[in-house]
Amino acid sequence: MDRSQKAESVAQLNAVFNEVGVVVITRNLGMSVAQSTELRNKIREAGATYKVAKNRLAKLAIADTDYVGIGDFLTGPTAIATSVDPVAAAKAVVDFAKTTDKIEIVGGAMGSQVLNADGVKALASMPSLDELRAKLIGLVQAPATKIAQLSTAPAAKLARVFGAYAAKDAA
Repeated sequence: MDRSQKAESVAQLNAVFNEVGVVVITRNLGMSVAQSTELRNKIREAGATYKVAKNRLAKLAIADTDYVGIGDFLTGPTAIATSVDPVAAAKAVVDFAKTTDKIEIVGGAMGSQVLNADGVKALASMPSLDELRAKLIGLVQAPATKIAQLSTAPAAKLARVFGAYAAKDAA
C-alpha cells in the first residue's frame, strides 16, 4: 500500500466508525477461506460488515471517534465487525464463534462504552433492534384488538339471542 491508499483506508474506516452503533474485534486463528466466507455471509445477512484492517491504520481511524477505547484490542491478526444495529454484529460473530475455535472474540465497543469478550457475548444475547420493534408493535396492538373485541362482543351476543328466539318461534 502506498501512502495515498493508506490515507484513503484510514478515511474510510473513520467514516465507518462514525456511523456504526457497535464494533466487535475478533482475532483470526487460522481460519480457512471457506470458514471466512461463511462468516462474512452470516455477518452480511445480519446487516453488519466484517473487515480485516491493518491494526496501525485502524488505530489511526479511531482517533477522533467514540471508539478510541478499543485501540488496546488491535494487536495480532484481528478483524473488525461493525453494524448500525447495536446487536447484529455481536450476535453474528458470537454465533459463528460457537461453531469453530478458529476465531476468538477479543472485545468491542458500543459507542464510548468499551466491552470485553464477555460483554460482547452478553450483548449478543439481547434481542435485535427488529425483534424489539416487533415486540413493541405487538404490545401496542394488543390493547387495540381487545377493545375491538369488547366493542363487538355485545352485538354478537345480542345477535345470538335474537337468532335463538327466532329459531324457537319458527319451530
